[in-house]
Amino acid sequence: MTLDRAYYLLAAFYSLIVIIGVIAILAGGGTLLAPIHLLLGALSVIGLWGYILKRGFMNPRMWRPLAGVLAVGIVIQMFIMLTTALSSVLLTWMLTSSIFSVMLVIMLYRYGDRDQPLWASDEERTAARQLDVLLSDSSPLTAIKRDGSRENSVKVTKSNGGYRASVTRRSQEGQERFEERFQYPETLVFFLEKFTSVTVDDFRRSASLDDRESAAATV
Repeated sequence: MTLDRAYYLLAAFYSLIVIIGVIAILAGGGTLLAPIHLLLGALSVIGLWGYILKRGFMNPRMWRPLAGVLAVGIVIQMFIMLTTALSSVLLTWMLTSSIFSVMLVIMLYRYGDRDQPLWASDEERTAARQLDVLLSDSSPLTAIKRDGSRENSVKVTKSNGGYRASVTRRSQEGQERFEERFQYPETLVFFLEKFTSVTVDDFRRSASLDDRESAAATV
């Protein structure tokens, strides 16, 4: 059995559990907390399928907190198993649930990593390919974005370890400098557009200007 097939079977298993839970609630079974457990389970299954299919569902910032909630639930279950006299059936059920939940927590935590191409839009993927070509031709690249009294200066570098963006923000209030590192160019494009308003076109214009200045200096 391949790893991908095992993932699909695991996702199908969790999906079946959620379906059974829905049927049980509709039939009048379960406790008052059953709808909450079912909601968490349904969200976890969505994230699990997204992780397996390499597709972004909902918001990436929600999956790691959800993984944290599930991890807390595992700890609580383990504490109950160690401190409470449980029947063999209940003990087996809680132990099995905890074991399967550990794998789910790991997958959801990885799925919530924003630095993945699966969270990029089509426009960001296109821009990432263009930026990667520019960086392959010339690294580092620099660009400046001005908006009134504010100025964002960005230097982007590509290396074997990924991509690095060095940002300098200037305004009347002062100056701020920081760096961010990314594994994928799609995430770099997202970061630049959201936090600096710098686009690939800005780097392209800056590179063209540098080429013209170099040609003029040579002449």
